[in-house]
Amino acid sequence: MTSPPTRPMSDGRDFIESSIMAVLPILTAPDPVLKSKSKPVATVDDRIRTLLADMLDTMYHAPGIGLAAPQIGVLERVIVMDIGRKEEDRAPIRMVNPEIVWASDEDNTYEEGCLSVPEHYSNVVRPASVKVRYLDETGAKQEILADGLLATVVQHEMDHLDGILFIDHLSSLKRNMILRKLLKARKESE
Repeated sequence: MTSPPTRPMSDGRDFIESSIMAVLPILTAPDPVLKSKSKPVATVDDRIRTLLADMLDTMYHAPGIGLAAPQIGVLERVIVMDIGRKEEDRAPIRMVNPEIVWASDEDNTYEEGCLSVPEHYSNVVRPASVKVRYLDETGAKQEILADGLLATVVQHEMDHLDGILFIDHLSSLKRNMILRKLLKARKESE
């Protein structure tokens, strides 16, 4: 299996408009797009709603519990999450321009993985609770107080918007070891 193609995209409009299927290719490290900072969304319109829907389809298909727009090559501040374990427990959260406005002093450690860093997991320490302000799929302002797994997932996905991968929270030795393994796997699959 080859890795998804890398395409430079300023706002993702050309990619979303040409997308036939709702399940989109997920970029994998060390793709340079994943290290890029995303731009805020000016208006929550039909294009953004299509992006959100396609991101959810892609996330569920992967399967994963969170996905950020940069992971599909779209450098906009958009994330989706759903920590429901079963299909009947699904409760998708769609966030546009999310911003952490408060973080607890208490930390939690979770073993994190990432669709863009396949088959690698490591413990990451993050604030145990965060308050996030964002726009929903209608463009309405929302605020959520997240704790536990949801707090970890929202921080992980928001990191992607700033070009940060969970492996960037690890020691350089461990991070470089993972990146070498990913490069080797990519070369072997080509």
